[in-house]
Amino acid sequence: MDSTITALTGATFDEEINSADVPILVDFWAVWCGPCRMVAPVLEQIAEEHKGKIRIHKLNVDDEPQLARRFDVMSIPTLLLFKDGVLKKRLVGAKGKGQLTAELAEFL
Repeated sequence: MDSTITALTGATFDEEINSADVPILVDFWAVWCGPCRMVAPVLEQIAEEHKGKIRIHKLNVDDEPQLARRFDVMSIPTLLLFKDGVLKKRLVGAKGKGQLTAELAEFL
């Protein structure tokens, strides 16, 4: 995992989401998920290019199933964007860099 993207756990999730001064994009993923592996390098590029404007975190649904249930994550990858502690956007499925950037433009 790139140093610009960090992992969240049940213990760190709420504090990170609620204390962030920039929008937070959480990638709900799993090791065995092929589309998740496809979107990972795209997220790393976005994190690097928009450093200071958005933070990207990963949350492994196999390790944290209660958080996946809490946010009704039924398929992965699911990307949830939080701003000021509030869920603002949900993106489901692997998307290319152009499409992801366009979907997140209002937050970048």
